[in-house]
Amino acid sequence: MDLNRREWLQGVGSMAIGASLPVGPVFLPHLPGDFPRKDDFNIAEGFTYLNGAYTHPMPKAAAEASRAVALRRGTLNPPTGAQFSQPRTNPRAAFASLINAKPTELALIPNTSTGENLVVEALGFPGADGNIVTDALHFDGSLVHLYELKKRGVDLRVVMPKDGKIEMADLERVVDNKTRLIEVSLVSMYNGFQHDLKAVCDLAHAHGAYVYADLIQGVGAVPVDVRATGVDFAATASYKWLMGDFGIGFLYVREDLLGRVVQRTHWSYDSTPDSDHHLSPFDPQHGQVVTYTPGTTAAEYFQLGTMDYTALAALGVSIPYIQSLGVESIQRHRQPLIDKLQQEMPRLGFTPQTPAGSTSSIVTFAHHDADGITKKLQRANVEVRVAPYWMRIAPSVYNDIHDVDRLLEALS
Repeated sequence: MDLNRREWLQGVGSMAIGASLPVGPVFLPHLPGDFPRKDDFNIAEGFTYLNGAYTHPMPKAAAEASRAVALRRGTLNPPTGAQFSQPRTNPRAAFASLINAKPTELALIPNTSTGENLVVEALGFPGADGNIVTDALHFDGSLVHLYELKKRGVDLRVVMPKDGKIEMADLERVVDNKTRLIEVSLVSMYNGFQHDLKAVCDLAHAHGAYVYADLIQGVGAVPVDVRATGVDFAATASYKWLMGDFGIGFLYVREDLLGRVVQRTHWSYDSTPDSDHHLSPFDPQHGQVVTYTPGTTAAEYFQLGTMDYTALAALGVSIPYIQSLGVESIQRHRQPLIDKLQQEMPRLGFTPQTPAGSTSSIVTFAHHDADGITKKLQRANVEVRVAPYWMRIAPSVYNDIHDVDRLLEALS
């Protein structure tokens, strides 16, 4: 087998993912009412986990796929043609299908913040003209980034929430023809508020601006369609509602922006489809150290080196699993749990932070007794996110109304 280094690396990636997947379909479609999916996950007996917004457990099959890759990395075998076969499920293609994008519009990234930083930098900030608009329900890590840009002279405009929501009228008041970028979280990590992303994009585009959306608390839990919304840039990691692992995610860039609006800010081995060294004295191009052609896809603009193949293997199973269940079905299963929490938690003295009628995966309540709440939940073997002055509850496909009842009983 005659492979150059790029082909070899691509083969290893394919081998690693492909070797971890079983022969035949991973999951078959389920009936809409086929919930909860408790048996698909390793959840300890007597433990209630309502914290998917913090980190979502991997399905058993996805965890096994990841373990298989790690085992193969620790095993040396003679190379064979079969080892370089293509993966049965390509995670990039699966994610593209999930959000209605093209695979060529996606770059692999290690986490969501990397995607946001790459987009802002590619648009020329902090030196670019124009302002950036965001809101206080955006991811706090992104707000740190943006406030630091403000210190360097960027005109940053932050819209504050009212009754747990960001009103479109308030966004409209701060967006003008000098706005370059609107940054939002599709679903707020704080309280689950979900933007009307199409309305945000329509507002931005009417003023010649672009939209970046943080999808990490949305994609996999609520329907996402980048074509229908018109979003320009989006990023996510995979360890939350994509049910994957740490260290891998996706950056979406609308293809018509590449090379026109978005300029290259970094170069790497992944920036070209055909780089090759010519150092051998027998190479007819000897003396020309390297030849390459700049690539034109999102991956070739933004991807910076080898990614985590164990995490990719997990995604090659978890995304098809989500698709087999159907995001809309997941949302329908979850909604009665969210509704009951919205109804019952105020009776226990907790102040709602999530707008009534919210259909995201997150519901949040304010409190002033983190220590007391934490002790109650530990005694009951129930886990949610307890911050100093707020508590976030995030049920998923493995939860049912009895899990909600256990939480309510523990807090009573």
